[in-house]
Amino acid sequence: MREADVDAVFDVECRAYEFPWTAGIFRDCLRADYMAWVLDVEGAIAGYFLMSLAAGEAHVLNICVAPEQQGHGHGRRLLRALIQLARTRGAQRIFLEVRPSNRRAIALYDMEGFNEIGRRPRYYPARDGREDAIVMAMELLPAEI
Repeated sequence: MREADVDAVFDVECRAYEFPWTAGIFRDCLRADYMAWVLDVEGAIAGYFLMSLAAGEAHVLNICVAPEQQGHGHGRRLLRALIQLARTRGAQRIFLEVRPSNRRAIALYDMEGFNEIGRRPRYYPARDGREDAIVMAMELLPAEI
């Protein structure tokens, strides 16, 4: 992801989430040098992820697929790329938060090897107040040489 991608990424974010990140948050992540990738499908951004990495731990900050591109395996492709990137950069584990109401994402994370390790009460904004976050983690094996 580059600065020039932010408007298109923000458009996807707004269409995918009821409570989207702002364009400024994406720009701040780029300035902080977080790992940020986009998935291009036929010349358009179909999805993206942002991840921080420090002290051997990766944290998924945001992973998203455009609504019209969901159901085609793009989320799995992005997640696997994120996992591989974290592994090659020396991460020993990956953490993420997910809304309990996002059953498709939870199922994907389960299938790819993440496990629920806790909850963060009232973590996400919701239409009727706040929604908890399920905290998930995956232990990584060292990258093969």
